[in-house]
Amino acid sequence: MTCQCKLSSHGEAMKAAMLFLYLFFLLICYGPQQAISAHCTTITATKTFEKCMTLPTQQASIAWTFHPHNATLDLVFFGSFISPTGWVGWGINPTSAEMTGTHALIAYPDPNTGLLVVLPYVLDPTVKLQRSPLLSRPLDLHLLSSSAIMYGGRMATVHNGAAIQIYATLKLVPNRTKIHHVWNRGLYVQGYSPTIHPTTINDLLSTATIDILSGSTGFTHDNIQTLKIAHGIINAISWGILLPLGAFSARYLRHIQSMGPSWFYAHAGVQLSGFFLGTVGFAIGIKLGEMSPGVVYGLHRKLGFGAFCLGGLQTLALLFRPKTTNKFRKYWKSYHHFVGYACVVLGVVNVFQGFEVMGSSRSYAKLAYCLSLATLIGICIASEVNSWVIFCRKAKEETMRREGLIGGSEKGSGRMG
Repeated sequence: MTCQCKLSSHGEAMKAAMLFLYLFFLLICYGPQQAISAHCTTITATKTFEKCMTLPTQQASIAWTFHPHNATLDLVFFGSFISPTGWVGWGINPTSAEMTGTHALIAYPDPNTGLLVVLPYVLDPTVKLQRSPLLSRPLDLHLLSSSAIMYGGRMATVHNGAAIQIYATLKLVPNRTKIHHVWNRGLYVQGYSPTIHPTTINDLLSTATIDILSGSTGFTHDNIQTLKIAHGIINAISWGILLPLGAFSARYLRHIQSMGPSWFYAHAGVQLSGFFLGTVGFAIGIKLGEMSPGVVYGLHRKLGFGAFCLGGLQTLALLFRPKTTNKFRKYWKSYHHFVGYACVVLGVVNVFQGFEVMGSSRSYAKLAYCLSLATLIGICIASEVNSWVIFCRKAKEETMRREGLIGGSEKGSGRMG
């Protein structure tokens, strides 16, 4: 009777866990994505342009007029500040759609007068590595004119969320109409030196290649973003759900006598599924690193390598699992437990780190994962309490039996009850 009740309670717990996991997968796959930019416009207070385009990040857009007869480009960039002491920049990279090598126009409040200024900057590798401050210098591009105004006129003040227009007129290379646009914004300006921008996924991938003649685009982050979403979903399921679930099955299902050796197959099956699925997610992460040479997530990367190495050691441990009669069995069990729990902890921590990297620290996906994880932790706590209650009861019965307070018949009835 006791075994049946215990099995039933574990069964209900597993059903509840599966329900929350199902809801988690739905929210992960179909949860709302971050809003993209607002609609673009070709009309400004000072000029009307022929074409416009909404950029994929930071609620930015551009409008332009291209004059093929003299290869001149009139352009305006629409951006917004994220800090009263911040900056907003737009530029062109002559060689590739990345930050390094970009020739930019950056606007911010003048530290002396408070008026809006726009100055030229070249983003060379030393600036990217923060070895030296970003200082204004002439651009190698043939810049004919540039200016910047706030929405609301030149007397408008810079505040959090204030919108800005950066105008530029450039002389382009004839017959070269594909332009690599780069844009970004930051929180602070030290003197006349803009500081590093935030490093969320949107900030790091604010680039687009646009054919200004046809208006066709090549947002460089489309494939990367798809891989990032797949990487996040796969790793959240494998390292963040399946591996903890496998550890749960090993610790608590093994005590259900009616399951026999089935608990081991359940444990091994869940753990191996989680590791092999996590290997796919890990491989996608390596590919993302190759596709984004300028993007470095130090902590996330180190945690990922650590979890993968520990998961590999756990998998290899199955091949060298001693028999129960072997004297080294106890050492193997200690190793297996330590490496397994370390892998679970690293995996869960890295899932949360991944949400930070993706800029989804306040998303429905993270909420769904937290609910799933909290449910699994709650079931573990309940199972742990139940195991200790049974253990203490059996220890008490054994003590009473040794002292002769209960006999063989009572012992038997105790087992049946």
